[in-house]
Amino acid sequence: MKKFLTLSLVVSLVVLALASCGGFDPAKKSEGVMTYDEYVAAELDTEVTIEAFVQAKQSWWTDEEGVSKATFYLQDTVGGYFAYDLPCSEEEYNKLTVGTRVQITGYKSEWKGEVEIIDATFNILNGTYVTTPVDVTAKLGTDELVTYQNRKVDFNGLTIVASNDDGAAFLYGWDGSGTEGGDIYFNASVNGKTYTFVIESYLTGKNTDVYKAAQALKVGDVVDLGGYLYWYNGAQPHVVSIKSTGFNVTAKSEGVMTYDEYVAAELDTEVTIEAFVQAKQSWWTDEEGVSKATFYLQDTVGGYFAYDLPCSEEEYNKLTVGTRVQITGYKSEWKGEVEIIDATFNILNGTYVTTPVDVTAKLGTDELVTYQNRKVDFNGLTIVASNDDGAAFLYGWDGSGTEGGDIVNLGGYLYWYNGAQPHIVSIAVVG
Repeated sequence: MKKFLTLSLVVSLVVLALASCGGFDPAKKSEGVMTYDEYVAAELDTEVTIEAFVQAKQSWWTDEEGVSKATFYLQDTVGGYFAYDLPCSEEEYNKLTVGTRVQITGYKSEWKGEVEIIDATFNILNGTYVTTPVDVTAKLGTDELVTYQNRKVDFNGLTIVASNDDGAAFLYGWDGSGTEGGDIYFNASVNGKTYTFVIESYLTGKNTDVYKAAQALKVGDVVDLGGYLYWYNGAQPHVVSIKSTGFNVTAKSEGVMTYDEYVAAELDTEVTIEAFVQAKQSWWTDEEGVSKATFYLQDTVGGYFAYDLPCSEEEYNKLTVGTRVQITGYKSEWKGEVEIIDATFNILNGTYVTTPVDVTAKLGTDELVTYQNRKVDFNGLTIVASNDDGAAFLYGWDGSGTEGGDIVNLGGYLYWYNGAQPHIVSIAVVG
């Protein structure tokens, strides 16, 4: 953040210096031209006139009526614009390089949430400006993200997840029905939520570095992404850069068990696993002065429960959600709950936050236990009485507890106690 603010300050000082000596000010608009805020406030289907700078352009083409056109991402110093199918000759298209200043008059429109300018004309003006991308990773999943629509943005520290049930890292076409050379779709997750990204072939075709990088993606890769914040029934960025962080969340260190090997291991045998903290219980000190805490962990395949893992308060504070750890201990079982006890651990590089899996349909089946210790969702459940008095919930399993104790009713981590007894971390009332 400091680096970005410093860069912004430098740019601002340069702009001021240029303006003061008769240079070009990219923030200044010509007479009769809307500011970005005025453009945002304009009603749909009304005529708008804006001035902005080309940041990227899709392929030039000619329609059936012989009209040549192309689509452009543009920005001024405040916000982004999307000029859709802007009529232009091949000569004009070649002049509209990155940074070129243009004045565009057309009609403000919207399609599937994407705000654009259509049926437009343009003039090329003097002056150039190339924007600096803004990191909007923290805005993913928030209402604020849409305010960055059509701007050049970065998403950092995302994990590639499967795009279909077959585990493909990417698809040609949104449903896999496309072919090489067409659009590439892939999914990436951060903070437990998954988002869809697109390599738009008209913007970055099969011979570009980013297209080839997308074809090399593997599930579990951790990547930094750059692109333009296109909208299609929600955020669906058009990616123009993919940078691997060199870390894959599916990889295990030498000598570490896979999840399947852990499942197959006999009880009371030593196990070594690598996984990522997803939740943790309170830190405490036992009667012998040993400080410890209990953790839910996951890798990309399954879940683990590290029971009373010895750790100092400093270590406990470092074991935040997403932290990668290697744990060596003994596989144990209590009332059906499989756990790791008498363990030691090391903190490793790399982070990963899982996406919950909906197991509502698995309730009451033998298959449910295979999701033990994973983060799960239960949807559309109806609260029923917890005792003969009709109480909606109880403090303690038999009602003998007091306020502040466990509430034994509804969905997060699939703990087992003589059968499924999920430890709930969220409750949403849906009706």
